[in-house]
Amino acid sequence: MDLSAINPVLLVASLMVAATPILLAAIGELVVEKAGVLNLGVEGMMIVGAIAGFATAVETGSPLFGFLISAFAGAALSLLFVIMTQVALANQVASGLALTLFGLGLSALMGQSYVGIKPPQLGQIHLPVLSDLPVVGQILFSHDIILYFGIALTAAVWAVLKYTRVGLILRAVGENHDAAHALGYKVVRIRILAILFGGACAGLGGAYISLIRVPQWTEGMTAGVGWIALALVVFASWKPWRALLGAYLFGGVTVVQLNLQAAGVAIPVEYLAMSPYLITILVLVMLSADKSSAPAALGRIFHASR
Repeated sequence: MDLSAINPVLLVASLMVAATPILLAAIGELVVEKAGVLNLGVEGMMIVGAIAGFATAVETGSPLFGFLISAFAGAALSLLFVIMTQVALANQVASGLALTLFGLGLSALMGQSYVGIKPPQLGQIHLPVLSDLPVVGQILFSHDIILYFGIALTAAVWAVLKYTRVGLILRAVGENHDAAHALGYKVVRIRILAILFGGACAGLGGAYISLIRVPQWTEGMTAGVGWIALALVVFASWKPWRALLGAYLFGGVTVVQLNLQAAGVAIPVEYLAMSPYLITILVLVMLSADKSSAPAALGRIFHASR
């Protein structure tokens, strides 16, 4: 065991990279849940976004175009959830689980011919002066544009929810959809837009894994990140800035574990494989014990006729 082999600067920098796909998916799901919808299909949308973005980047040579297509792919898959829950009024939990299983199978089919292929690199942004600063420059100012986009998206969602009429309407729908409907707001339309936004964010998070964090395609490579994002929304009490901090916490745990393994600390790989699901169980138990922060209409089906 040689802990001196761990570079703290690289550790923190890689922590930010590991946190980005979790953050993107969690922010999207946070908006969905603020609208009163519980979508457990995040993992499925992420893995479809991962293969769609990867395949597009490989075929076109443009990682940015790959990210764009991954967002469309995640949103397109979320349309199935829209049809099941907002049109057919099916159970949201069952529909979300079905979406995840469908996404895992679809991505495996789509990715058969892309195993072992390296995608084009996106590259890092170089900021004059800032990127050249010792320690701080390498940690904060030497990353790709999607990482910074994730942080900016968090700030934008926070500002919209807190200070704009759009955010007020979204929160009203999530708290009491019947009252919002009585006031003339289109509850179903608002929830559909929120679900599509969440799907696009999940797709981006999946593409970040396949194009940047682990630049290759492997079946099931999201490995529970979608479930961690779901748990993170609860952990953050449905607040964007807490989601940002939580993403770095969850990402940090993963990075530290991997670095400890590289330094010779005996951590069975099985613990890493089971950790996303263990964390999800623990957070769901916490949610069942305290629902004070959750949107009041979360998971409830809206009937416009009432």
